[in-house]
Amino acid sequence: MHSDTVNPKEQQFDAIIVGGGMVGCSLAIALAEISDQFSIALLESANTFAQYTAEAFDPRVVALSKKSSQFLQGIGVWQDISLQRLCPYFHMTIWDSEGTGKLEFDCDDQHEDNLGHIVENSVVVKALQQKIETLRNIVFLQGVGCKDVNFYQDDCERNTIVTDSGHKLTAPLLIAADGAKSSLRSKALLETREWDYGHTAIVTTVKTSLSHQFTAWQVFTSDGPLAFLPLSDRPVSEKDEASQNYCSIVWSLNSERAKEYLSLPDSEFIQRLELVFEKKLGSILEVDKRYGIPLRQRHAKHYVRPGFALVGDAAHTIHPLAGQGVNLGFYDVEALALEINRAWQRKVPLQHYSILNRYQRSRMGHNLATMSAMEFFKRVYGAESPAIRVLRNVGMTFVDQHPWLKSRLSQIAGGL
Repeated sequence: MHSDTVNPKEQQFDAIIVGGGMVGCSLAIALAEISDQFSIALLESANTFAQYTAEAFDPRVVALSKKSSQFLQGIGVWQDISLQRLCPYFHMTIWDSEGTGKLEFDCDDQHEDNLGHIVENSVVVKALQQKIETLRNIVFLQGVGCKDVNFYQDDCERNTIVTDSGHKLTAPLLIAADGAKSSLRSKALLETREWDYGHTAIVTTVKTSLSHQFTAWQVFTSDGPLAFLPLSDRPVSEKDEASQNYCSIVWSLNSERAKEYLSLPDSEFIQRLELVFEKKLGSILEVDKRYGIPLRQRHAKHYVRPGFALVGDAAHTIHPLAGQGVNLGFYDVEALALEINRAWQRKVPLQHYSILNRYQRSRMGHNLATMSAMEFFKRVYGAESPAIRVLRNVGMTFVDQHPWLKSRLSQIAGGL
């Protein structure tokens, strides 16, 4: 049920979710499936989300893992996503620009149909919102922000949200899915560990003269990693008729260098890009508008307090090195929905700390391990020491020559 207005009187729900992006929307759907009687309010401060046409790709894309695809299928939105446009990738090629190290993954080696899918953020959000429209136990308040909040405490049995239009919503469970700069996290006094990479990711879409070959490409350079991720302008069922010449790029650079590259004329930017990417896909024929995203890693010291939980980027943000950000968010959603479902079936109060603490225990270690691995790779491939360059190339070659190691790495990346 979509609604832009609410009854001026206090409205009671079982759960309130603040943040209507991919993670917040998917959580609302997962909770709605617990029971027709489980009521959810979903707040999103933005009035609309950008929609893109066949001629204009969303510059923001996600690399959905196998586990994320299975989750989206489980909540009934994967079919709608595949009817829009997404691009499976069957191969992955990773190499070091300053050596001979190279890693190649192939879905056939993993006995899988593909290694994952590259899909535009807006495509996923659109499919999720279309699903929400069909669910009567979700009240979706778009263009509605959170003005004030009173958290559950011993003397207050429910969380209370006051919207910026003055309406009051209450629920035993409040969930923050409001992104990396979560205002709810700050108001809940949940501290984070943060560090600035001093890097900015340049994201855009390019058209190449050669086919992307349904391959995800990533090169590590001394300036930072550069990824070319394959895109499709057709639904997956029309894959063979789709253009194979569009890629989304994510180029992580020192912030000063990124600022310089963002201001270059298209022709000069293309020259730099072709040089670093070694023209693996031939000439770059077109480049879309470029965007710069400052990179900062943060991790909440605690994901929960009684009656309140963080999910997705509100709990953790990582370097986009392996495109794992939204996948971790979907894994959070799956784990939290499981615990809430158990509590609902057993009639345990939803604000009970033990429920949320089980979610925290199941996710915090995994998220921290992933973040640590990304930090390790960033430091190793950002190092200028000749000895480290040799070691990383030897290590990459060693892994490439041992199928069981490659298979395990692929499974971890796929969330399996």
